Amino acid sequence: MAKGKKYAAAVKAVDRDQLYDVVEAIDLAKKVAYAKFDETLELSVKLGVDPRHADQMVRGSVVLPHGTGKTVRVLAFAKGDKAKDAQAAGADFVGAEDMVAKVEGGWLDFDSVVATPDMMAQVGKLGRVLGPRGLMPNPKIGTVTNDIANIVKQVKAGMVEFRVEKAGIIHVGIGKKSFDTAKLLDNLKTVMDIIVKAKPASSKGVYVRTVAIATTMGPGIKLDTAKLQALL
Repeated sequence: MAKGKKYAAAVKAVDRDQLYDVVEAIDLAKKVAYAKFDETLELSVKLGVDPRHADQMVRGSVVLPHGTGKTVRVLAFAKGDKAKDAQAAGADFVGAEDMVAKVEGGWLDFDSVVATPDMMAQVGKLGRVLGPRGLMPNPKIGTVTNDIANIVKQVKAGMVEFRVEKAGIIHVGIGKKSFDTAKLLDNLKTVMDIIVKAKPASSKGVYVRTVAIATTMGPGIKLDTAKLQALL
């Protein structure tokens, strides 16, 4: 992260001790963003879970109502009619064993991966390549399915995946700085609603502990969680 004068000015504009109203925080994040590119607005949620326990792992996916602002290149592993369905739905790359071999050879010019269940024996070989990049298809988040056309459309429309990290934090992009505040608010509320509903039964005490937003290069802005949850 840049630590120059522009970053210092952005930090100075944010009261690190204040809990901001959601709309106020979004407006402030947009105002202090200084990078020349269209920064992503990122949501960070600290949860009262211990991801070391399998029954407290929080993960899922959600289609943002206003998309991500990014052009997503989708790779679909499928055969026969399912491959045709994926292609018709807008998948950028479609294939089976041939595509597995291509990825094994080092090709990674894609942003999201989906697959039909019958392809997972082959796709599983790519775990060491796709896993660390967060690209491995998973039935729990809907990216392994026989309804390949639908998942391709969802990913292209702005589906985002989230998974709690070891520290109990979820990071997920909710749109671009150039989005108007109302659209960013809708996207944020949609993500938070899914995260709240994903609360594990074994999680005790306060579930949503802290929430903050920041642009790609900007400082974190803490949200008033009580006001936020009242909007959900």
